[in-house]
Amino acid sequence: MAEVTAEARIAAPAARVWQQLIDFASYGQWNATHTSFPKGGPDPLAVDAVYLENMKLMGFPAEVTWTVAGLETERLLATTGTGPMGVNLAMRYALTPDGDETTVRIEGSFTGAAVTLMAGKLKDSATGALNESLRKLAGLVE
Repeated sequence: MAEVTAEARIAAPAARVWQQLIDFASYGQWNATHTSFPKGGPDPLAVDAVYLENMKLMGFPAEVTWTVAGLETERLLATTGTGPMGVNLAMRYALTPDGDETTVRIEGSFTGAAVTLMAGKLKDSATGALNESLRKLAGLVE
């Protein structure tokens, strides 16, 4: 298993950060691993909604089937996914409002036989991508 975490304090209210986070049409503007949603994002955005995402991890393309596992407006978006080579993924975006600022914490995990072989490199690559994503997200909403 590889687990990754990144956190940033963004100078924008949670409502603005949330709107950017769930604007699936603009994911490519801030999400460093995202390449496309072949059939669009989850519509409607609700627990158990399923959608496909094309991503690039460690320089390799991957198609992930995501399911929304948890949803709390302006607070939490949690997803679980299945990718190539039997890899299972989980992503959790948690927003903690503090007046006109918001702390955004992203937690991810990757499991499966293929992950065991490259867990260290995957963790380093994914952590870098999460931190880059948070910087870009902040740039869009601040």
